[in-house]
Amino acid sequence: VQLQASGGGLVQSGGSLTLSCAASGVTLADVAIGWFRQAPGKEREGVACVSTTGEPSYLQESLKGRFTIARDNAKNTVYLKMDSLEPEDTAVYYCTARRGDMAHLLFRKAPTVAWDRMDYRGKGTLVTVSS
Repeated sequence: VQLQASGGGLVQSGGSLTLSCAASGVTLADVAIGWFRQAPGKEREGVACVSTTGEPSYLQESLKGRFTIARDNAKNTVYLKMDSLEPEDTAVYYCTARRGDMAHLLFRKAPTVAWDRMDYRGKGTLVTVSS
């Protein structure tokens, strides 16, 4: 199973980016997808998670209104749309997957162990937001 995150880059503060997570070796409709990020010098944190059907989902409270997560199972891709980006959003963003539909509960109730409980983890994509 491989997860490929893409769409990162350099953007000015206030700008937008949409990250994509493409999966191979697994049918995306069979897994929940979670996004994590790790900023320089900071701990990894859960950003968003979407179940196999698109609902329910999880989004970090502080990112509501700016980030949205959506999936297109027909394209085997999950998207993380990021608007009104701030320099504090600068981080490496990782796409992960977990079979079944319990991942959003991990993000919500056990965020410190969610990363370890995901079944698959892809390489990250760097997002840099300049001020």
